[in-house]
Amino acid sequence: MLFAFTTLGCKLNFAESSSLAKTLVARGHTRAKNGEQADLCILNTCSVTDMADHKDRQMIHRIRRQNPDAILVVTGCYAQLKPDEIAHIDGVDYVLGQEEKFHLDEFVEKLETAHRNRSEKEGEILTCPIREVDDFHFAYSKDDRTRCFLKVQDGCNYFCSYCTIPLARGKSRNPSIASLVAQAREAVEGGAKEIILSGVNIGDFGRSTGETFIDLLRALDQLSIINHQSSIADYRIRISSCEPNLLSDEIIDFVANSRHFAPHFHIPLQSGSNTVLKIMGRRYTRELFAERVAHIKSVMPHAFIGVDCMVGVRGESAECWEEYVDFIESLPVSQLHVFTYSERANTRMLEMDLEVVPQRERERRSKQLHAISARKTEEFYAAHKGRKATVLWESAKKDGLMFGFTENYIKIGRPYDKARVNTFEQVII
Repeated sequence: MLFAFTTLGCKLNFAESSSLAKTLVARGHTRAKNGEQADLCILNTCSVTDMADHKDRQMIHRIRRQNPDAILVVTGCYAQLKPDEIAHIDGVDYVLGQEEKFHLDEFVEKLETAHRNRSEKEGEILTCPIREVDDFHFAYSKDDRTRCFLKVQDGCNYFCSYCTIPLARGKSRNPSIASLVAQAREAVEGGAKEIILSGVNIGDFGRSTGETFIDLLRALDQLSIINHQSSIADYRIRISSCEPNLLSDEIIDFVANSRHFAPHFHIPLQSGSNTVLKIMGRRYTRELFAERVAHIKSVMPHAFIGVDCMVGVRGESAECWEEYVDFIESLPVSQLHVFTYSERANTRMLEMDLEVVPQRERERRSKQLHAISARKTEEFYAAHKGRKATVLWESAKKDGLMFGFTENYIKIGRPYDKARVNTFEQVII
C-alpha cells in the first residue's frame, strides 16, 4: 500500500510519525513521494490550542482534496481529545487515539478488507482511556540524518489549569536509560550528528523506572560509538523544554562541564506574574525562574535560553501583565516562544471566576512579546559577533545557500557545499 504521513505540532509528534512510517515500510508498504497519490493518508494532529484544532481541520480537508480516493486516518492529540468531532468531518475514514496509533502497522494489514466492508458514512473511532495507559512507545526521527529527535518520555502528571496535554498524552512514563542509550547509539551510528531529547515533561524522567533525568544525561554524554574514525564519534545533544522546577543547578552544572551537551536551554515560563502562575497551577515562582536563568548565565555566559510564554489567560489583569512584561525585560534570555491562550474544554481554568482577557487584547499582548523576543534575539546575535563557534551544516538548500546552527543555536549561512553537509566546522560568527 502506498502511504503518506502528514504531521502537525510538536517535535515529539514528528519523531513518532517517523518511527511509525519506518514500521510501515518494514511491513512492505511504500511511502508516497511528494505529489504522488497515496492509497492511505495518515494525519498526526496537534491540539494545544483552538488554532491547532483549526489547522487540523484545514489539513483534513486539504488531504482529502489532494487524495480523493485514499483511506484517511486521523490520529494524535486532537484525535484523542475530540474523536467524535473528527469522525463527523466529511472524508475521515478512521480516528485512532494516541495508544492505537502505535498499532497502526497491524491496523493497516486489516484495513483494505475492513474498509471495503464498511457502510458507515462517519469515521470509525478506535480509542481507549489514555490515562490508563502504562506503555511507552519508542520513537526517534530519522527524516533528517543530521538531527535526531529522540523520545525519552511521554505524558504529564501536572494538570496545569489551562492545559489538556495530560488528557491527550496520558500519565508521565518513560523507558529505561539502557534502552535509550541503545536508541541513541543506533541514531549516531546511522549518521545523526545531533540528538534532541524530546518528550512532554522530560525533567520528570524516571517515574516509570526509578531512575533520574541527570542519570540519563550522564549516560548519553558517555555514549560509546565505534566507527572507523574514533571510539567516540562527533555528536552533540540538546535538551528540549524542561520545567524550571525540574531543571536543577546540578543539571545546569553538568551541562556546563559535559563533553557533548550544547549550551542551549528551553524553559517554559508561561507568565512573569506570580499571581497568574498560581492561577495556572505552575509549580514555581518567577523568583525561582530568575534563579535558574542567572545560574545558567553564570556557568555558561554564551548559552542560548529560549522561553515559552503564554498571554491572555484568565486572571491576567492589566497589573499582572505589566509585572509580566517587566520581568521578561529583566531576563537575559535569547528568544520567546509566544502562545496566545485559548479556552480548552475540560480544564480547571474554565471553572474559575476570573477576569476574561478580550481576544483583541490577547492579540495585542502577543505582538508586544513577539517584539521583545525579536529584540532580545538580535541582541544575543550581536553579542556573539566575532566569536568562534562550531556549526553543524544541514542539507537544506535555499537560494544557493546552506545553513547550520552553532552549539548555542545561532543560525549561520554560507554558499552551498554538498561536502560540508552533516559535518561540524569551526567558524567566526
